[in-house]
Amino acid sequence: MNACIRAVVRSAIYNGLEVYGIRRGYQGMIENDIYQMDSRSVSNIIQRGGTMLRTARSKEFMTPEGRKTAYDNLRMHGIDALVCIGGEGSYTGALQFYKEYGIPCIGAPGTIDNDIYGTDFSIGFDTAINTALEAIDRIRDTADSHNRVFFIEVMGRHAGYIALAAGIAGGAEDILIPEKKNDWDRLLHLFSFSKKAFSIVVVAEGDEDGGAAKTVEKIKQHIPDFEARISILGHIQRGGSPTAFDRVLASRLGNAAVEALLQGKLNKAAGLINNQVVLTPFEDAINKRKELNPELLRLVDIFNT
Repeated sequence: MNACIRAVVRSAIYNGLEVYGIRRGYQGMIENDIYQMDSRSVSNIIQRGGTMLRTARSKEFMTPEGRKTAYDNLRMHGIDALVCIGGEGSYTGALQFYKEYGIPCIGAPGTIDNDIYGTDFSIGFDTAINTALEAIDRIRDTADSHNRVFFIEVMGRHAGYIALAAGIAGGAEDILIPEKKNDWDRLLHLFSFSKKAFSIVVVAEGDEDGGAAKTVEKIKQHIPDFEARISILGHIQRGGSPTAFDRVLASRLGNAAVEALLQGKLNKAAGLINNQVVLTPFEDAINKRKELNPELLRLVDIFNT
């Protein structure tokens, strides 16, 4: 997100615009936590994880009173357009805000889950899967040395993009994701023969059975003496220095957001499809479902036989 913030600020200044940062998103808008930014404001941040502007959920912005306060604060600073880095919730808030007060917004997809419609990649996804992959590679060394089975749980309550990409890249024996029912015949076959052999199974936290621990317990119902180690990567996937891909992606989308506003476009999300920047209406980004790549799903079946 920092790379995207940097791109928005520098692109706005390049085009002769004044630009303001709003800390903690919509909540900061309500609390008037707003300050003017210049080129130096975003120096030395492109390599940092997280967001220098911070983030927060805002129940107040869901109310008419909260949105009225936010609008009054924007007017006080002379702000007449927004760039919003976020997902479905952020886009929904921006769309409602425009309907009530006419403040246009261009969004940039900021979620490691990569489940936002209208872009092949969301900001942070590549960094998250590379972080997960590094952990999988390290755990594999332990699994190999001790002939142990490891179930590695990654983030993804509703989407299996991280598990699918990291699992294929990490050579997992199986990958369990919310979008696909668990193949219990394959799982039981995998662990019924060579109990001494090591293996890696990558599990999205929102898979059919509710994560790695519950999956292991279910296997034990069929194989009572089954033993496995569980490693939950958790929020480690959300931090760290972003990859080069994420920095370039965020820079392209941040610049595209500013240029779209200058062209009079509004209430759209900037994304990358087939390596080309595209704009998707907020309504589609919010309501349409992004499907997993069927080729990757097929690879899971082919490689995990």
